[in-house]
Amino acid sequence: MKYTLSVLVENHPGVLSKVSGLFSRRAFNIDSLAVGITEDPGISRMTIVADGDEYVIEQLEKQLNKVIPVIKVRTYTEGDYISRELSLIKVNSPTNKRLDIMKIAELMEARIVDVSVGTMTLQFADTVERFETLCDLLKPYGIREIVRTGTVAIEKDSTLSRK
Repeated sequence: MKYTLSVLVENHPGVLSKVSGLFSRRAFNIDSLAVGITEDPGISRMTIVADGDEYVIEQLEKQLNKVIPVIKVRTYTEGDYISRELSLIKVNSPTNKRLDIMKIAELMEARIVDVSVGTMTLQFADTVERFETLCDLLKPYGIREIVRTGTVAIEKDSTLSRK
């Protein structure tokens, strides 16, 4: 099962290396890792998506909490957070197929950010599941290249979601 962890860390050089080293020492694969500064410039948030069972994730949480620059670790539970991933997808687009690709982009709410003689590049920010759907729709046209940022996630406001 995939788990999404939010790790607040001090914004210092080498912190990413310490956290990723913890995963590698335990031979645990990171599916997605995104890091960025929070509303406080001294703190960064790492959003880590990893595959494992409850025991493994619990052990990772405990180990992460022992790393000095880590401030707080939280494992999000399904339905309690919002996640998105940004991707750029370059697709073959012969002149006679451009309208079809544009319709797919419109249907999936992707933005066309570049058009050349033989390709179109789409920008897409949504869930991993919708990204996979978009790729399935674009495969028949020939996907040339995909670039993905990794998942970012934020917890839903529990006071509002209970209403």
